[in-house]
Amino acid sequence: MSKISQESLKAFGGEAVKAVILAAGLGKRMGYKPKGLIKIAGREILYRTMKNLTELGISEFAVITNARYREEYEGFIRKYGFNAELIINRHPEKGNGYTLYLAKSHVGGKFILLMSDHIYGKDFLKRAVKGEGLVVDETPEYTDLDEATKVKIKDNRVEDIGKHLKDFDAIDTGFFVLTSEIFGIADEILSEKGKAELSEIVKRAKLKVTPINGFLWMDIDTPEDIKKARMLMVRTSIKGAGDGFISRHLNRKISTRISTLLVDHVTPNQMTVVTFLFGILSALMNFVSIPLAGILYQISSIFDGVDGEIARASMKTSRFGGYIDSILDRYVDAAFLLILAYVTIKEPLWWAIAVTAIFGSAMVSYSTERYKAAYREDIYRDIPAIRCLIGKRDERIFLTMLFCLIGQTKALFALLAVLTNLRIAATVWLVWRNKRN
Repeated sequence: MSKISQESLKAFGGEAVKAVILAAGLGKRMGYKPKGLIKIAGREILYRTMKNLTELGISEFAVITNARYREEYEGFIRKYGFNAELIINRHPEKGNGYTLYLAKSHVGGKFILLMSDHIYGKDFLKRAVKGEGLVVDETPEYTDLDEATKVKIKDNRVEDIGKHLKDFDAIDTGFFVLTSEIFGIADEILSEKGKAELSEIVKRAKLKVTPINGFLWMDIDTPEDIKKARMLMVRTSIKGAGDGFISRHLNRKISTRISTLLVDHVTPNQMTVVTFLFGILSALMNFVSIPLAGILYQISSIFDGVDGEIARASMKTSRFGGYIDSILDRYVDAAFLLILAYVTIKEPLWWAIAVTAIFGSAMVSYSTERYKAAYREDIYRDIPAIRCLIGKRDERIFLTMLFCLIGQTKALFALLAVLTNLRIAATVWLVWRNKRN
């Protein structure tokens, strides 16, 4: 069991906890589709939630849906093999409070309650599973306030709740950590009215509130929400720590837009192949036009971020994908610089300098990957000072484009020979300083 999973279980006193997922809505504004099964950035909304919760130690689920969508949810559970039972609500007209009530005999002590049509970022979930009562957001960044359910808080408990509150303190995130006592409140309201809304139950129970502010979560109600969520999934999938200056300030601004357009249509591996072929094309273009080759090489560098963004956004990352991507990048770099040297250099001395530059370029990546193999850690997270060193691949490619445009390829090879090998020396020194003991 992972450290995170152990921490999650400790938050519940060591007991196994089930997550109850309300999915009985008809999805009218989505054309009568089960909203939990709508794909955003290549994955169903519900898959994202259940997969992330499973990794946090919550591995049992009760999904409550209506009879209309029974087969769809059964197929979803079979497809991914989640440890989930399906509960059918044959009277969705009785309100989502009644939908919750149907879980009464399926949970014990504490349990998690959440909505199938909400997207939750993993950082949000890490904190939410340790909360109590209703999880609220006092400073929501990603949610339409006009559509959101507002919460008025008094003495750290829910005083009032509803979409049309004008005076409110926070927004309902649709995530709860409850105990079986909540079913007694639901039973009272159902006995009185014959139906019950979750907001009524929450208000009467005066649930405690747990504020979790500034993390990604949003309710998916309309097609516009899907577009917004897709963009957010991609933008929050940026690798970050290992990016160089050019990636942070130029490449990612373009690649994330490309990834947003492609994430529902191509796989990460397909994009890796396309990027590799485009990189080889840029290398071959040196035989035709060096300035154009430099531009295409920079474009391939932008494309190089897309496969990783798509993989992370669609939750399809794999060790093999990262492994093969790294290997293909080395082939592209070697091909480009070798052909560029072949086309522009005749003198033996300059060939020696070019070979030193090519070897140094390969060794920059090797030095970081070898660290991961030796120490089982990402060097950029383990030794933050490495991030300040110049000469990462995105920076080298951008410099290559600039020198190709001005026709100074010998100066480029001299610069790369010095830059890459100094970076490797600095990397070795930083590793020695931090790991010598």
